[in-house]
Amino acid sequence: MRCFMEKVKKKKVPHTLVILLVIILCAVALTWIIPAGAYERVENAQGVKVIDPETFHYIEKSPVNPLKIFNIGLDGFKKAATLIYLILFSGASFNIITRSGALQSLIGVVSKKTESKEYLFIPILTFIFGLICTTQGVNTFIGFAPIMVMISLAMGFDSIVGASIILLGGAVGFSTGTLNVNTTIVAQEIAGLPPYSGLSYRAFCFLVFYIVTNLYLVKYALKVKKSPELSPMYEIDKIRIKDTDSHDEFNSPMNGRKWLVILTLFAALGVIVYGGVKLEWKLEETAVVFIWLSIIAGLVAGFNPSQIAKYFVEGAKKMVGAALIIGLARTVSGVLDAGNIMDTSIHAMTGWLNFFPQLLKGPVMFIVNIIVNMFITSGSGQAAAIMPIFAPLADTIGITRQAAVLAFNFGDGFCNYILPTSTALMGILGATDIPYDKWMIFMGKLFGIWVLVGSILMIGAQVIHLGPM
Repeated sequence: MRCFMEKVKKKKVPHTLVILLVIILCAVALTWIIPAGAYERVENAQGVKVIDPETFHYIEKSPVNPLKIFNIGLDGFKKAATLIYLILFSGASFNIITRSGALQSLIGVVSKKTESKEYLFIPILTFIFGLICTTQGVNTFIGFAPIMVMISLAMGFDSIVGASIILLGGAVGFSTGTLNVNTTIVAQEIAGLPPYSGLSYRAFCFLVFYIVTNLYLVKYALKVKKSPELSPMYEIDKIRIKDTDSHDEFNSPMNGRKWLVILTLFAALGVIVYGGVKLEWKLEETAVVFIWLSIIAGLVAGFNPSQIAKYFVEGAKKMVGAALIIGLARTVSGVLDAGNIMDTSIHAMTGWLNFFPQLLKGPVMFIVNIIVNMFITSGSGQAAAIMPIFAPLADTIGITRQAAVLAFNFGDGFCNYILPTSTALMGILGATDIPYDKWMIFMGKLFGIWVLVGSILMIGAQVIHLGPM
């Protein structure tokens, strides 16, 4: 596995921070070009200020001074402070859980129990990764990828199946946004929605995508097991050198401590959902739950206070990049606001979307988010950049803000598994020596299916007026 991870570290991918800096400069330039405009805001039944679509008017132009970028940027970081705390603490707690070895052992146990039972092996493992990725990014599991490939090869499948168990399972969990604090909760906070609202429909979306994805993956796995030469990886897998590293973490059985760690994780997730839905918790309370999760999971794992502190800081460090991305993404909307072109952009997009029939407006928002994700692959960064526009845009085109959040989730998530700028995709492909072109032979059709299914689910969200708001 070490040789695989060394290759991952050498991978060159465009840096999201650089892309965001370029976008900020473009936003500044646009304030000098695009006419300034404004809508009137009114309070809806839930007390949230929304756009009155009939009140747009042009106002005096106010271009942004490029020297003021960092002043606006600091203001963006201040406004995003609670989100930044939440992301740092969630990363810290998950690092402690990973350090305990509980997740690795759980995956190892499931693999052994379902050996030679493809119809159970693949769906169970994709469900585990999907469930975990309702709160975490798929790139968390780059280190697991070589082992999943070896398990897949040992069962008669190919490398793509092993990588797909992580990538596709994680894609379903992350992209449907069921509980994700870095995407859904960020987007809902910006849209003025209660945290975790709309959970039941997102859970339904999780189930639909889970079934569709596993039908595709199991069918492919059985095909290459029966006829290995049909795999795009056939020639490469034939000469693949078996990794001789020991895999004690995955071979280690579940014990009492590890089960307690897993129980602590799911208990914490339950508390977060209950608090958000029933107690109207804000992001501050959710961040505190992750701190307690770090402490309790560390103690039940047998770590001493010094180890808990060390792993906490280690996990938080991994999320610093995401924190910077959120602050910079807020800067984009800050620049648009300062130049008074945010409402002008909303007005223009409203006119464009109004060319489409009402039922297609949700799917079109989903596809627009796919395009945006080609430039901003960070989920939290994209939420901070796009939701200030999409939330009021939803008001003007007659769909709910909750549906706009769903369009963001789908658009931000699913295309990460075809984009060569995605760290999760390229990291796992690099760790498993799967060429990008071979992956796309397998993935192209599934992505088309995802877009179709997502569009149908967006229409469903519009039909039921997915709420609140």
